[in-house]
Amino acid sequence: PRWQTELAHVLARHTGAPVDAWPAARHLLYILQAAPSRSNPSLKLTLMTQELKSNGEWGRPKPLRMRANQIDQLPSAEERQLLLSLLGPDSYGYRDLNFELPDSMWLTPSLARLLVPLMAGTGRLYFVEPETPDRLEPLSWDENCPWSFVLEVAATETGEWALGGCLRRGHERMEISEPAMIVPGLLAARGRMMPLLAGESFEWIAAARKKNPLLVAPPSEQDAFLGTLLCTSGLPPIELPPELRFEEVRVEPTCCLSISRQQSAYGRAELVASLSFAYGEQSFSELDACRGGFEASTHRLFLRNLPAEKSAAALLDQLGAKRRSSFWSANPQRYITDAKLPKLARTAVEGGWQVEAEGKIFRRPGAFRLNITSGIDWFELSGEVDFDGATAKLPELLLALRRGSKMVQLGDGTYGMLPEEWLKKIAPLAGMGNAENQNIRFTRAQAALLDALLASQPEANCDEKFACFRRQLSSFNGLCRAEQPAGFQGRLREYQQEGLGWLNFLQHFSFGGCLADDMGVGKTAQALALLEARRESRPKGEKGRASLVVVPRSLVFNWKQEAARFTPELQVLDYTGASRCHTRIPEHDIVLTTYGTLRRDILELKEIEFDYVILDEAQAIKNAASDSSKAVRLLRAQNRLALSGTPIENHLGELWSLFEFLNPGMLGASGAFQLSGGALRKPDEDTRLLLARALRPFILRRTKEQVARELPPKTEQTIYCEMETAQRKLYDDLRRHYRESLMHRIEAAGIAKSKIQVLEALLRLRQAACHPALLDSTKLSAPSAKLETLLEQLAEVLEGGAKALVFSQFTSLLAIVRNRLDQLGTSYEYLDGGTRDRQARVTRFQTEKDCRVFLISLKAGGLGLNLTAAEYVFILDPWWNPAVEAQAVDRAHRIGQAKPVFAYRLITRDTVEEKVLELQNTKRDLAAAIIGENNSVIRDLKAEDLALLLS
Repeated sequence: PRWQTELAHVLARHTGAPVDAWPAARHLLYILQAAPSRSNPSLKLTLMTQELKSNGEWGRPKPLRMRANQIDQLPSAEERQLLLSLLGPDSYGYRDLNFELPDSMWLTPSLARLLVPLMAGTGRLYFVEPETPDRLEPLSWDENCPWSFVLEVAATETGEWALGGCLRRGHERMEISEPAMIVPGLLAARGRMMPLLAGESFEWIAAARKKNPLLVAPPSEQDAFLGTLLCTSGLPPIELPPELRFEEVRVEPTCCLSISRQQSAYGRAELVASLSFAYGEQSFSELDACRGGFEASTHRLFLRNLPAEKSAAALLDQLGAKRRSSFWSANPQRYITDAKLPKLARTAVEGGWQVEAEGKIFRRPGAFRLNITSGIDWFELSGEVDFDGATAKLPELLLALRRGSKMVQLGDGTYGMLPEEWLKKIAPLAGMGNAENQNIRFTRAQAALLDALLASQPEANCDEKFACFRRQLSSFNGLCRAEQPAGFQGRLREYQQEGLGWLNFLQHFSFGGCLADDMGVGKTAQALALLEARRESRPKGEKGRASLVVVPRSLVFNWKQEAARFTPELQVLDYTGASRCHTRIPEHDIVLTTYGTLRRDILELKEIEFDYVILDEAQAIKNAASDSSKAVRLLRAQNRLALSGTPIENHLGELWSLFEFLNPGMLGASGAFQLSGGALRKPDEDTRLLLARALRPFILRRTKEQVARELPPKTEQTIYCEMETAQRKLYDDLRRHYRESLMHRIEAAGIAKSKIQVLEALLRLRQAACHPALLDSTKLSAPSAKLETLLEQLAEVLEGGAKALVFSQFTSLLAIVRNRLDQLGTSYEYLDGGTRDRQARVTRFQTEKDCRVFLISLKAGGLGLNLTAAEYVFILDPWWNPAVEAQAVDRAHRIGQAKPVFAYRLITRDTVEEKVLELQNTKRDLAAAIIGENNSVIRDLKAEDLALLLS
């Protein structure tokens, strides 16, 4: 009635009680019901109320009629929280309190797992079967660990194998049909709600509750049945009877890559990469979802290594073979471009994969084998690489390397990936032999090369003859001094006696060698001692063969003078000039000639058998294609010797030219120096070490600091000259002109096609830095910072009573200095390439007190002169080759010098000369690894270097 409603509102206003207060004689019932029609059943919750009747009994449950504002009136905090969870979160902090709670709802598995224990805690949780909705069965909560679903394989009475399912909890077992209700995460059985570890197994649970066993297999298909079960991914745990027990095996997979060219739907040929993994005899595609492979004969299950497979797939992605979907293909495929295929195949094979690309099977290299056998006067190197049972011989491997190929075809039609690191270590030296019958043959002179090769390949085998030869060769580890011959006048120093012992070592093995001692430590004296010892070793009265000594023209007199001084018993023939006669050669012990005379008379000289052929300043034959190099290689001699303080000036190709004279064939054909992309033109560190070891017995180098400790100190200093305004403007204008013209040309044509223009520009800039008159002869009176600085320095030297050498590459600059010295009344001597009476000029400077200055052309007087009377050396113009400057300084700083030597380089500030010094300091790396010197940078000039020079 209406009055009752009004009364309720009046009471609410005066007492503060809510309008819909929850009566104390009422409570909630929680009724659970599973939905059997769903394949993945959810849990349905029905909320009902029950009121206390006047007789003290609870009445019949009724559907819930409850608003949100009544939740707070529930007596239990747990129930209030429970209903609020069912109600869901409020929206932006606001909940409609007049909202009426639904009397039934579906619970998600996660919400059911959270709330069912709370409902059971009220003591009013019930379960109702769909078939008997009026029958409520009370449920309590089971606190024990959850149940899990497992598959069981058991034998039936007829001997078949049945696959069924059950529930397990520790040692407890429950038939799958026993629970009254099973939903994801929960089951109701035995009057309790229990947790369930369902996870992905719930479809199996649902299937097993409908039909159990799930399937039956006949005994004849036992192995196939078991293998299918064990290899299927996503299965619940399986319990097997003892007779079906198996062993789990975990092995690393072999990655298999197959690359084929397929026609796309658009008519375009594309490379498709297929990745699979081999476990024993079984293989699985990367798209295959099975767990592994079952081997029925041994009852072993090979489990797949999924992390390793994922890593392999990621590597393919990284190398460019990524998977992509296609409208025309059900599964995504991996595609790769032709450009990326070589790197992919090489990386995969190096990683141990089995690779087949466009019908070609690729194999990775295995064990390496090297063997050396000996013949009468040769050694033979044989080697092979194993490729999983197929082998490739060393010559074909080297041939593939020369072609730039990454693989070699094997005898069975497959392809082996080249072991590049191993090949590159031996290729430079192995390439110097000659391929014969699948082996590489070396001459006896090349034994040191093989010795060096074996040092880097300790696993190599050699026969007894070569092993003995190696032991003899190793005796070079220490230099043994040899007593100087009785007829040698003077006293050889200790290091010179060691040099003589080394020369005897070479003679014993019939090897040629290069005496590369520093300038000024007596290479000529050691060579003369050797020739005197040869004369004395002959039986008395027997005339031996003559020895030919080839020298630059400027050194003929020096050799005659030294021979007369140290070995007066040796008969010396000056085989130069128009009056020379080759028929007189047999009458003499030493025949002195020049490189020019040798070229002209080679037809006569090559017919004579000499005892020794000695090349002084042997860098004269550094160019293998020059006439001098060709001529000396035609000479016949029992022994060969080279003297040079700078046997390598630009690159190791010059070393080939030298050794082709000393030990013909030792370094193979000159083409070997182009092997593997010019490995010996620009060798890496390993190649340098290998060559250093191989050539160690044949090159002897001692610096003055090492052996001539009695020499006085040498002080080197750079003097910087500041240009005056007129000279500075001339230089800057010239530099600006060349910088603009050269850089544009190099940008268009490249530096290789601009070398002539580059050299012209650098020459003109160097001349401008020295004196304007070198560019314009009418400017003799123009100011020159370098000339004025030189004259100031010379004035101080002359005032102190000392003597000085002045070197320049420009004879025109020396002419300007001569003119100024004439004006000052200073006495001097002069020598350039046109000077004929060289020795007379040297003698005058050395002996006359008043002759205080010696002006010398660097090219003509940088070697072969003994000018120990000088204490000061001035280098007027630096150039690329620092060894040339060192040779000039050594004209004064050599054996016989008693006073300290001071060497000065005159550098004009802020010019190309400063930049040359910078490049000299950054281009010293080649021959230092072989003999300890490096002498040139112009050959490797790059665009950035030129920019530095013109800056």
